[in-house]
Amino acid sequence: MSVSKKVVLLGHFGVGKSSLLRRFVENTFSENYTVTIGVHIMKKEVIVEGDRITLVIWDVEGTDDFTKYRPSYLMGASSFIYVFDASRPVTYSDIKYNLDHLNEKFPEVSVHIIGNKVDLVDSDELLEELRSKDIQHSYLSSAKTGENVELLFKNVAAQLLEDA
Repeated sequence: MSVSKKVVLLGHFGVGKSSLLRRFVENTFSENYTVTIGVHIMKKEVIVEGDRITLVIWDVEGTDDFTKYRPSYLMGASSFIYVFDASRPVTYSDIKYNLDHLNEKFPEVSVHIIGNKVDLVDSDELLEELRSKDIQHSYLSSAKTGENVELLFKNVAAQLLEDA
């Protein structure tokens, strides 16, 4: 089986969406911050248990309010990856509001919540803070070190193949 699925990276400005994408697709990381304007699209083929899936990953410009995303960026998505910056609580303080919006507008689309930049924080303190705020996350990652980046995208691919 060979399929193609649209995956959209969402989150505040500067949380590392583009860095996660580059780490996954090109296995590179840059300290230079470049703002994404509009959308940047990359793709990568992943093989899961002998099945091929091409992830067409849309890296959408950051915003504090998910209701402001252009509908055309989100339409047709098979999965959303909500990225927050583990070192900046403001990037996950409104997570419930944003998730409610996504679930209301796109109830059929799975959402994976990723805390990026874990190399910059004490992971025990971060986990305690997330627990205290009742924030469920799928992964904690670091685009800089590569921690859990490949695992994240491979598991998204596996879920999409399972749902196909």
